[in-house]
Formats: sequence, structure tokens, C-alpha cells
Amino acid sequence: MTPLCRTEDSLLVVVDIQERLAGAMPEAVREQVTARSRLLMQAASALGIPTIVSEQYPRGLGETVPDLKIQIGENVTAIEKTCFSCSSEASFIELVRQSHKRQIILTGMETHVCVLQTAFELQRDGLEVYIAEDSVCSRGKLYHDNALRRMQAAGIIISNSESVIFEWLQHASHPNFKEISALLKEL
Repeated sequence: MTPLCRTEDSLLVVVDIQERLAGAMPEAVREQVTARSRLLMQAASALGIPTIVSEQYPRGLGETVPDLKIQIGENVTAIEKTCFSCSSEASFIELVRQSHKRQIILTGMETHVCVLQTAFELQRDGLEVYIAEDSVCSRGKLYHDNALRRMQAAGIIISNSESVIFEWLQHASHPNFKEISALLKEL
């Protein structure tokens, strides 16, 4: 396993960034997680990296927040789930298998529940799991920090959105470098 993300091996998974759940997060944290997840989705789209967006019980927690919902398009698949781990949802596992990707980059809510359980189950299945630390959150900082420590101790790679994007690009001569650099300047 290399600790760098590779475009050809990556699958982006956006976990449960939904209207009612997002509304329970501290405002500044919610805005950061949404902005960074949108950035990762835009970069993934530009680079042809497939994306899965999950929604935990949307009838109760609402749909994916509008800023991210507009990103759902050709290379993005949305799934509904009622289990906390995305990996416990058969349609999610099927999408991961069909993608033939070995690296899963996770963003979303909440770090200590759905993100953590998804990360551990994907790792159990032999995949390389990356957490974009600035793109995940919990209602409480203690829960969030504890989850990141647990995942890191288990060998899950804790990174950030910009590191992931620059690892995908590899060099400034990449054909999408200017386009993606412009997205970074918007934040």
C-alpha cells in the first residue's frame, strides 16, 4: 500500500451530508465540511473519479444538502441506507466492487458513527481507506477527535481535501491543474 492517493485507484464516498443532520452540526464546521466535500466532488468529476453519495434514512434526515446535491451527475451515484455503515448496504458494496477501485476517500457526517463504521468495514474488506479530515464532522469535537484517533490507530490514513486533490494531480503539468487550482482559490 502506498500512502498517496492515485486517480486510477480512487473512489470518493460522501457519507450522509443531509439537510437535517447538517443542521445539527456547529455552523462553521458544517460550512467547512460542505465546502470541502463539494471541492472533492468537483475535482473528482474533473478527473473522472467515480463518487458515491449516501443518504441515511432520507425521510427522517432529509436529502443531501443542496450545495452537494447539484454535484450529483454522470459520475456520481446516490444510494439510500438505513444502516450506519455504507458497507452494510448491498447496493453500496456492489457499486464499490463494480468500480474496481482499491482506494476509498471518505467525507461526511458523522465522523464517529457512519464514517467510522464505513471506514472500518471497507478496511476489513482489504481496501485502502482515506479520511479527508477537513471534510468530516460530528456534533461534538470530542466524538470527532476520538473517531479520527481510532481510525488512525487502525491504519486508516487521515489526510485532508487539498492533499488528496494534489495527490490525484501528481504534478503542475496535469491537464486539469489550472481548472482544479481555480476551485481551490474559491474557498
